[in-house]
Amino acid sequence: MLRKLIRVLLNRNTLFVLMVLIQAAFFVLTILFLSTHYVWVYGGLLILDVILGVYICNTAENPSYKIPWLLAMLIFPLYTGLAYLLVKTDIGHRMFKKNYARRVRETKKYLPQNAQVLEQMREQNSVHEHLAEYLMNYGGYPAYRNFSSEYFPIGEEMFEAMKREIQSAKRYLFLEFFIIDKGRMWDELLGLLKQKAAEGIDIRLMYDGFGTQFAMPMQYFDKLREYGIQCRVFNGFKPFLSSSQNNRDHRKIVVIDGHTAFTGGINIADEYINQKVRFGHWKDGGMMCRGDAAWSFTVMFLQLWHLEETDNGELEAYRPEITFPSNYDGFIQPYSDSPTDGEYVGRNVYLDIINNAQDYVYIMTPYLVLDHELITALGLAAKKGVDVRLIMPHIPDKWYAYNTAWSYYPELLKEHVRIFEYIPGFVHAKNFSSDDRVGVVGTINMDYRSLYLNFECAAILYQSRTVLQIRNDFEKSLEKCVEITLEDCQNRPFWKHISGWILRLFSPLM
Repeated sequence: MLRKLIRVLLNRNTLFVLMVLIQAAFFVLTILFLSTHYVWVYGGLLILDVILGVYICNTAENPSYKIPWLLAMLIFPLYTGLAYLLVKTDIGHRMFKKNYARRVRETKKYLPQNAQVLEQMREQNSVHEHLAEYLMNYGGYPAYRNFSSEYFPIGEEMFEAMKREIQSAKRYLFLEFFIIDKGRMWDELLGLLKQKAAEGIDIRLMYDGFGTQFAMPMQYFDKLREYGIQCRVFNGFKPFLSSSQNNRDHRKIVVIDGHTAFTGGINIADEYINQKVRFGHWKDGGMMCRGDAAWSFTVMFLQLWHLEETDNGELEAYRPEITFPSNYDGFIQPYSDSPTDGEYVGRNVYLDIINNAQDYVYIMTPYLVLDHELITALGLAAKKGVDVRLIMPHIPDKWYAYNTAWSYYPELLKEHVRIFEYIPGFVHAKNFSSDDRVGVVGTINMDYRSLYLNFECAAILYQSRTVLQIRNDFEKSLEKCVEITLEDCQNRPFWKHISGWILRLFSPLM
């Protein structure tokens, strides 16, 4: 028992968390000491709060983000102003944003928009063409027509397809995940990667420094280099207070030779393929695309892989050598969303779909933390007679996220938005479908972290048969759901109401 306790205490993750807590405690105790002994310091901090409060009110940021800061300044006047300054003046974060912006500018030339594709979209549906132009101009990723796509309604199916395509790789494999954890899924994938590395394939694996930090042993990924697998950590978790630690790489991307790509909600951990039961049955979603659209995912990956490097034309070497014939099944537009540019692409795509829906909007999401614009859009669509339905988990993975989501239920139900919970377990899919014409599959949850703080990615499909597959999966999942009513909300324990209201208030800062 003593040896086990020592191992836990000396564990890298324990030490990292302890160092962060020590810094936070030092910060709090310093302010307490100064405020107790020096009235002018206390008064100065209050004046700082007033100045920053006026500044925050006049920024162009989302009101959902402003309100928690202003409230925190009222409740914790000694600390919040300095915390806000730390967030806004963090030098490391500024360099992080600068490097990413430079990489996006340098790689823009690799992602031109074919004007003929936009013209064809305009002829079929001008609303879709306008959205495609927005994504190109402000997201940086073009729409394509020469593609094929396949939707996977469950992680097991997508993993089998991934393994099959990885085995066919001839030149390179790029993999990017938020979470990589030990288990059968990782063992099978690692076996394939070692095999392909032995064949001389260029293999690159990128993982998030926080999402994978607490899952794998220290120095584990260093060993993979012995097999010829290149590994890089994105935004490595460091035991120092820094706002850049808040921006995580939540993307899931697999690219095979530049002509085939995967994305969706599936990470590399056994619960994603239901080999481990953590929160009941794990319902996820993902997709594979072939053809021109896979090139956008290739560029996305390389933008972050070479984040701190200057472009020397290296991307040209990764152009696909083969193309797949297309049946011209509508259009597709992969896109990435970054927290560094102030353009909330993921949220705006969702808003556009909701606002332009005429018949239905079906949404699957594991989390629900909405800003005023999304609440208004969902309610207005339902009031216009659009069938707006959301599928949420019945067995949550995070109690606080679940209670926060329930705080939105009464408001949405009163606007005639219909909400369902997936009885068998946890929903992790991030899917939209609307009017049999447009659909989204990707990594973007309907919460503040995905919409404003993380690096995310997705693919939007216009007038494609894959949209019908997404809709059919939603309708099939409804058969395993229970519909939530206002009476259900009223009958929840009072403490759950209170915790949901409080968590909702501060959720933009989490």
